[in-house]
Amino acid sequence: MRMLSQVLQAQYGEKVYKLSLSSGCSCPNRDGTLGYGGCTFCSEGGSGDFAAPFAPIETQLAAAKQRIARKTDAKKFIAYFQSYTNTYGDPARLEALYREAIAPEEIVALSVGTRPDCLGAPVMQMLERLNQVKPVWVELGLQTAHDETARQLRRGYPLSVFDDACRRLQAAGLTVIVHIIFGLPGETHEMMLDTVRHVAGLQPDGVKLQMLHVLRGTALGLQYEQTPFPLLELEEYAALIAESAAILPPQTVVHRLTGDAPGPLLIAPEWTRNKKRVLNTIRRALRRAGVENL
Repeated sequence: MRMLSQVLQAQYGEKVYKLSLSSGCSCPNRDGTLGYGGCTFCSEGGSGDFAAPFAPIETQLAAAKQRIARKTDAKKFIAYFQSYTNTYGDPARLEALYREAIAPEEIVALSVGTRPDCLGAPVMQMLERLNQVKPVWVELGLQTAHDETARQLRRGYPLSVFDDACRRLQAAGLTVIVHIIFGLPGETHEMMLDTVRHVAGLQPDGVKLQMLHVLRGTALGLQYEQTPFPLLELEEYAALIAESAAILPPQTVVHRLTGDAPGPLLIAPEWTRNKKRVLNTIRRALRRAGVENL
C-alpha cells in the first residue's frame, strides 16, 4: 500500500502539507439547481469544516500556514480547495483564483474537490491549462458505486456520470482522486467492497477512504437521531481497509485511511474521536492481512 505522505516525501525530498483554502463556490446540490441542503451527510461547511473562510488568496495562504505551524515545519504545500464544489462557477474567475494560489514557489500542486457533473468543457480546459503550470489533482466525491444508496444520500448524479468524468480527467492528464465512504445506511460489507472494486477498475491515481460521520445539522444526523441505523464498529472498519488494500491497484496512492469530524458536530460513531486508536487498529488489520505497514 502506497500512502500519500510516503509518495510526496520521495518526490520532493521533504514533508508536504495541505493548506485548506476556500474558492467561494457553492454547490448545485445546495443552491436549488439540483436540490437544497446538499448530500444528506454533508454539513453546512460543505465537507470542508476545517477550511479557511473565503478571503483574498494571499490572506488565506498566510492564515492556513499559521494554523498548521504548531503541527509541522513543512516548507512545501499543496493548495487544497475542499469545501463545496470548486469547479461550480465562472471558469475565468476560478482560473485567476487558482493561478494566484499556485503562484508561490512553495506551493507544489493544486488540489480541487468537485462533483463529476460539474466538469464541462470550459472547466476541463481551465484545469488542463493550470496543469501545465503545476500538477492539478481533481478530487471526486463518489462515496458509493450503488445508485440506490446514492439516491438516498441525495447525491444528485448516477454512477455513469462519475465514470465518464473520471475517464475524461484521465485522458486530459489530470490526477484523479476518488472519495469513498464506508458505513453508509443500508450497505452491506460486500456492497462496500463492490464500490472499491468498481473504483479499482477505473485505476485512479489516488483514493480517500473514510468512515461515515453522522453530524449534527445534517439530514442524515436528523434521520439517525429519529431512527438510529447500524454503524460500523472500529474492527469492522479496519477489516474493510485491509480488504480494500488488496483490491486497489498497486499504483493507486491512498491519500486517507480515516477522516476527522468537528468534535461538536459529531453524533456517531464515537470511536472516530480517538484517531490514534483508529490508526493503530488499522495498522494491526493491515499486518494481519499481510499488507506492508504504514
